[in-house]
Amino acid sequence: MIKVFSTPTCPYCVTLKEFFKEHNIEFEDIDVSQDEKARDEMVEKSGQMGVPVVDINGEIVVGFDKEKISQLLKITE
Repeated sequence: MIKVFSTPTCPYCVTLKEFFKEHNIEFEDIDVSQDEKARDEMVEKSGQMGVPVVDINGEIVVGFDKEKISQLLKITE
């Protein structure tokens, strides 16, 4: 299960979600600007307020780190 903690105004969040869609990767998009409980969960997992934060089966990636996300999901370009 992949969770993406994001906000609608974050350009990196948009790029990250487009990257997942291009590779047909299912994810749950969580808008932390609207969901206070999810925002608290994100801060607890990542230790910061910045978005995007990606939770890939418990592995936390802060920001759109394409290389690390591709490694974790075994995506080859």
